[in-house]
Amino acid sequence: MSNLVDKPLVIGKHVFTSRLFLGTGKYPSMESMVDSLAVSGTQCVTVAVRRMQLGVPSGKTLLDYLPRDKYVLLPNTAGCFDADHAIRTARLGRELGMGELVKLEVLGDPDTLLPDPIGTLSAAKVLVDEGFVVLCYTSDDPVLARRLEDLGVAAVMPAGAPIGSGQGILNPNNIRIILQRAKVPIIVDAGVGTASDVAVAFELGAAGVLLNTGVALAQEPVRMARAMKAAAEAGRDAFLAGRIGKKLYATASSPSSGIIAGE
Repeated sequence: MSNLVDKPLVIGKHVFTSRLFLGTGKYPSMESMVDSLAVSGTQCVTVAVRRMQLGVPSGKTLLDYLPRDKYVLLPNTAGCFDADHAIRTARLGRELGMGELVKLEVLGDPDTLLPDPIGTLSAAKVLVDEGFVVLCYTSDDPVLARRLEDLGVAAVMPAGAPIGSGQGILNPNNIRIILQRAKVPIIVDAGVGTASDVAVAFELGAAGVLLNTGVALAQEPVRMARAMKAAAEAGRDAFLAGRIGKKLYATASSPSSGIIAGE
């Protein structure tokens, strides 16, 4: 019997047995966020440095709801539309004691929230040189993914679809190409709408999936978080198991050898 225990995901000095990363924004309440994170099994949560006070009761910050002995914090530069702004935001997250990890986002368009490739490359180089462990949000462009990897980012995070769109994995072929060429973990980020999207990403071979809106804005966030956990485990197991090849014609599932005619 094969070993059914998956290898952990290693990013920098951090070791994760859960490959599901969750965000902390847009939840209807702090309580629903806390409960959703708990049932998802996630070990790493993203925190938007620029929005830490939004939706939080007076006198508290978002960090008060995220025990450090339970979650690794992944500060992100969400909302930054140029490299300099993203770099300053990453530095602020480190100064606030959230560690050396950073999810880098340099957005290029306010409507699509797609990344600015030039700004992303520029900011990634600076942050890597400053010792950050950079997980970099990018488009599903295999060339850009390779350029980021060459700069020394710890993980490349291609978008499955535009941020918050819930459209799932729009271009699985590009994701496959990125995965085939990568030497660093590939974490699908953005666009997840439901559990099947998570399963698809893992079945393609993604090392992890990061999502937020699909859980936070679900009618029942906690139930959806539980579904995302199950989908992540199923999709990862399916990838490791190795699916059968697709065929144009049918193949009998029962053996045909050894059958005696007339019986």
